[in-house]
Amino acid sequence: MKAIVCEQPDSLKLTEQEQPAFGGGGEGTLTAGPEDAIIRIRRIGICGTDMHAYKGNQPFFQYPRVLGHELAAIVEAVGEKVTGLKPGDQVSVIPYMHCGTCTACRRGKTNCCTAMQVLGVHKDGGMRELIAVPATHLIKTDGLTLDATAMLEPLSIGAHAVRRAELEAGETVLVIGAGPIGLGVMAFAKHQGARVIAMDINDERLAFCKDWAGVDETVHALQQPKERIAELTEGEFPTVVFDATGNARSMTDAFGLAAHGGKLVYVGLVKADIAFHDPEFHKRELTLMGSRNATREDFDIVIEAVSRGSVNVDRLITHRSSFEGLIGVFDEWLKPESKVIKAIVEL
Repeated sequence: MKAIVCEQPDSLKLTEQEQPAFGGGGEGTLTAGPEDAIIRIRRIGICGTDMHAYKGNQPFFQYPRVLGHELAAIVEAVGEKVTGLKPGDQVSVIPYMHCGTCTACRRGKTNCCTAMQVLGVHKDGGMRELIAVPATHLIKTDGLTLDATAMLEPLSIGAHAVRRAELEAGETVLVIGAGPIGLGVMAFAKHQGARVIAMDINDERLAFCKDWAGVDETVHALQQPKERIAELTEGEFPTVVFDATGNARSMTDAFGLAAHGGKLVYVGLVKADIAFHDPEFHKRELTLMGSRNATREDFDIVIEAVSRGSVNVDRLITHRSSFEGLIGVFDEWLKPESKVIKAIVEL
């Protein structure tokens, strides 16, 4: 079968690989076990993780690696112990392979398992024609398009961040970073009844935040943002600040943008240390949170929102490629002038 491998930074290669088959140890990536399903990939969303890995900036990453974890697929075959799935079912993949026994998993926090193995990051992902995964990590998406199915994972990350912050209706929140993850945070913060301020360095992205996510206000990150946010909140600042930039400077500056008694939630990940001034942190009694991945509950929240039309997935997708054509366009998609919001690969 065909697969695309990121062999090293700045290198993608189309290769031939052995197809997954039943009868082995059930590792969930090549040899399929009795609790696995073999699925045929139909859509692959390209995310910041893929781009960072391609450029050599992704933490916890080793080469070579098959990228791809935003996936829509059709079930080809199921193991003998699998129930509730059959060949022909359309599915989304929960790409976070957790152990099920660690302290986090035992408390339902499978998204931050101590032995986490994320498809396309820690182990080979879905940028190939077929893949075997545990059936427990598949969600049927009857009634959704293949495009929408592939977008469930990135939107679930935003939904998880909002749920983790325990937003209440009427709160004013700031979302820094208008990429796909930040946009998802904005959309689900609005669903919770929050007043949402979006901040980014790109005017076109800020306009999209208003149009697509329905944010209430926008702030340009390079034009006295702190003063503007103070003005919009009558000097009180937002009670929750989400940083979805993956930028160390932005993540550091975000400490100064949260209200006294507020929360700062890091949704983005950066390969760097973050420092803050403790007296200011202490004075505000800030709560600092990390938000990692998502759970099945978050996927269910997103499926409901997409199904009822509250989230317009089609307008998120701005660029497309065939599987074989991806290598030729990937570098272009990295350029700001390409204006990619979300790119998707069709198989």
